[in-house]
This record gives sequence, structure tokens and C-alpha cells, in this order.
Amino acid sequence: MNLEILILGGYGQFVWPAFIFTFVSCFALYVKTKKDFQKQEKIFIKEFKQMQIEKIKIVKEKEVLSGSPIF
Repeated sequence: MNLEILILGGYGQFVWPAFIFTFVSCFALYVKTKKDFQKQEKIFIKEFKQMQIEKIKIVKEKEVLSGSPIF
């Protein structure tokens, strides 16, 4: 393998750490964002499921009281 490609004309010592820092920063941001998204998703599902149960109860109550189904 040609070492000149990795040395980059003497600037490799500056370029490669910059690439590594960028990739590590992007990966850390991805992991943090994914973790926060999953946390918010659990909260949303918990609240939405509870709201859906309340809607079903209300519809069933109206159906019983009116005698005809409400669509």
C-alpha cells in the first residue's frame, strides 16, 4: 500500500484527527438522539393508549344511551 495516501503530503497528522473527531461527534450525537427519541416515543405511546381507551369508553356510553350506533 502506498503510504503517501495516508500521509497526505505531510498534512495527514492534521487531517486524520479531524476526521476521527468528526465521526466520533456524529456518532455520539446519533446515539443521544436515538436514546431521546425512544424515551419520547414511550411517553407518547403511553399517553396515546390511555387517550384511546377513554375515547372507546365515551363512544360505548353514547351508543348505550342513544340506542343507535354513532359513526
